[in-house]
Amino acid sequence: MNNKIIETLKSDMNEFIEIRRHIHMHPELGFSEKSTSELVSQKLKEWGFEVHYGLAGTGVVGTLRCGTANKTIGLRADLDALPIVEKTGKQWSSQERGKFHGCGHDVHTTMLLCAAKYLSKTRNFDGTLHVIFQPAEETLYGGRKMIEDGLFELFPCDKIFGMHNMPGRKSGQFYCRSGTMLASSDTIHIEIFGIGAHGAMPEDGIDATLVACHIGVALQSIVSRNISPFKPAVVTIGCIQSGDAPNIINSSALLKLSVRTLDKLTRDIVIKRIEDISAAQAASFGAKISFNLINSCPVLTNGAESTEFAIKTAISLVGKDHVHEASPQMGSEDFSFMLETHPDGCYMLLGNGDEPGYCNLHNSGYDFNDDIIAIGAAYWVSLVESYANM
Repeated sequence: MNNKIIETLKSDMNEFIEIRRHIHMHPELGFSEKSTSELVSQKLKEWGFEVHYGLAGTGVVGTLRCGTANKTIGLRADLDALPIVEKTGKQWSSQERGKFHGCGHDVHTTMLLCAAKYLSKTRNFDGTLHVIFQPAEETLYGGRKMIEDGLFELFPCDKIFGMHNMPGRKSGQFYCRSGTMLASSDTIHIEIFGIGAHGAMPEDGIDATLVACHIGVALQSIVSRNISPFKPAVVTIGCIQSGDAPNIINSSALLKLSVRTLDKLTRDIVIKRIEDISAAQAASFGAKISFNLINSCPVLTNGAESTEFAIKTAISLVGKDHVHEASPQMGSEDFSFMLETHPDGCYMLLGNGDEPGYCNLHNSGYDFNDDIIAIGAAYWVSLVESYANM
C-alpha cells in the first residue's frame, strides 16, 4: 500500500470533510449548481488552476500545467443532488427541503478538490491536468451537454477517468472492469388518449386509466418473452398519472418508464417492443397513444488500455487484495457520454462500506463515509503522477 500519499492527504482532511459537509448541507439540483460551482471555482483559483466556468451552464474545468510534456489527463466529478427528502438525522443534513446529496456527488466533488490541492502543491507530474466538475449527472444529460458545449475541443485529454462511491462494497476498496460496466438508460413517456365519462356510465367513455393498467402488465412480457435470458434488460414503470377523482372515467393517462440494457441490439428491441405493445393494447380498447423517448444515455464502456492502467494504479495504491473485478451493473451513469466520445478512459467504483444496515444510493437514509475521502483523492493523485511520469 502506498501510504505516503494517503497519509499526507489525511493530514489535511479536516478541511475537506468540512467542504464535503458544507456542500451536503446546501444541495443543488441539475443545471442549478451555482453555489457549488462557485465554491469549486474559488478553491481552484486559490490553488493556481486556470478556471473555465459555464460549460453546460454550471460546469467547471480547472487546468494545471507542469513541465513541458504534451501528455494530458482528465479527471471528472459530478456536482448535482437528487430531489429527495433526506432522513439521515446527521448534523450536516440538507438544509434545502426536497434536495439531498443521496448519491454522494458532494464527496465526488470533494475528493477531486482534495486531489487538485495536493497536485497544485507537489506538482510531481509532467504534463497537463484537467479537473472536470460536471453538472446534472442525475438527469443523465449533463455529460452530453458538456461535450456539446465543446469540452474535448477546449480541453483535449489523452485519457479521461471517472469514479463513483458504492455502498455495499468494502470500504476503501476498488472495483472495475474492462468493456461494458454500466447499463444504458432510456426514459420513455407514453401518453394515452381515451374519452372521458361519468364514473357511473363507463360505457360512454374509453377509460385511459384502464388502458394504462393493461399496458403496464403487457410490458412485463418483453424481458421474459422477447429478450434472451443471457441478455440483461430491465423495464420499470416508475410513474402512472391519471386523474384525481374516484368518479371520473379519465380521458388521458401518462406512463413514465425507465429502460436499462447492456448492449445496443437489446436496447433497440426493448424500445421497439414497448412502442408496439403500447399502441396495440391501446387500439384494442379504442384508445390511442403518443410515444416519446425523452432522454437516452448509452452503455458505459471502459477502454481496455485505460482500464488496465487504472487497475494497476489502484493496486499500487491499496494492494492487490483491495482491487476487484466488477460485474456489469444495471445502473447507469452519464460519464458514458464522455467515454463514447473519448473511448480511451475508465470509470472506477470505490467501496463505501458493507456493514449491516448500510443505505444504498438514492435512499433517503444514505450518507457518505468520510473516512475514505483520502483514499479516493489519493487514487486521483496516483493516476496523474503515474500517467504523466510514464
